[in-house]
Amino acid sequence: MMKKIVLVLFVGLLGLSLKAQDNAAKIEFKTETVDYGEIEKGSDGMRVFEFTNTGSAPLIISDVRSSCGCTIPKKPEDPIMPGKTGEIQVKYDTNRVGSIRKAITVTSNADTPTKILKIKGEVKAPSGTK
Repeated sequence: MMKKIVLVLFVGLLGLSLKAQDNAAKIEFKTETVDYGEIEKGSDGMRVFEFTNTGSAPLIISDVRSSCGCTIPKKPEDPIMPGKTGEIQVKYDTNRVGSIRKAITVTSNADTPTKILKIKGEVKAPSGTK
């Protein structure tokens, strides 16, 4: 008798968890890497990661962090409804000459709660300077 009760509870919980997964937000980025290419020192460092909520529940981005202080990400404040698009803005300090290799960590209520986005490229000194 006890085994039957445990089995029924297990099957019930499994069914609930499967139903909860069906009703989840899903974040799908157009690209997970933005390539700045070669840009000049002091040029516009703003770039955008576009995404779509392909799930069936509102997507809430709770946190967006950069791997260093030279990159400032900005997350959407409002929930992104199913089927709608949003963007995460990233501003890199282009006054730093050299290679760009940074990671941006996105935390949300999506079925994959943590996503790592990347920026890459190279900031060159203006022509005629060393």
